[in-house]
Amino acid sequence: MFANGSQSGMGAVDVIDNPAAAVNARDPDRSRLLAELGEPASAAALGARLGIARQKLNYHLRTLEAHHLVRETETRRWGGLQERLLVASAGAYLVSPVAPGPAGATPERTPERLSARYLLPLAGRVVTEVGAMLRRSRGANTPLATLALDTEIRFRSAAERAAFSDELLTAIATLVARYHDASAPHGREYRLLVTAHPLPQQATGGEP
Repeated sequence: MFANGSQSGMGAVDVIDNPAAAVNARDPDRSRLLAELGEPASAAALGARLGIARQKLNYHLRTLEAHHLVRETETRRWGGLQERLLVASAGAYLVSPVAPGPAGATPERTPERLSARYLLPLAGRVVTEVGAMLRRSRGANTPLATLALDTEIRFRSAAERAAFSDELLTAIATLVARYHDASAPHGREYRLLVTAHPLPQQATGGEP
């Protein structure tokens, strides 16, 4: 069923679509800082925990903050000193395929629709579109109804795999014909994406 799950908090996932932010998030030291900042912490605490020199640590934190990957949650005063507590903008991150700019993969640039090369841009488009909608829904404090299914199936033969594909496509076409209404005045369009791929296995000389 469609669910309006939590879109904020420590478990939230954010999609990075800015090229510079993506590069900074992948930097080893900054990636460690983002992982440590799942809970608010001060620069002093992070330095002691990770063994990073203070000047270098502050530079990394300022850079992450400039790219909106880290934000200030609180300012404390200890005597005459001021200490900031920082936290990561999300609990985990994905990099959008649009981050590489014109070089990014899109379904429109991949004409072979029956190939794995087409599946990957389709999956990437989900990351891009849902990531952008999540960001807007969090800003407006409104729910985003989504549906996801993840399962595994072991086919006895290539023939049964083909039969399964035919039956699945027929069932989807039937459901779409039943529920799709292009003229519904208060309707909401959804993108339905169905993919399947072999489970990764150790290389044995056969299929990957």
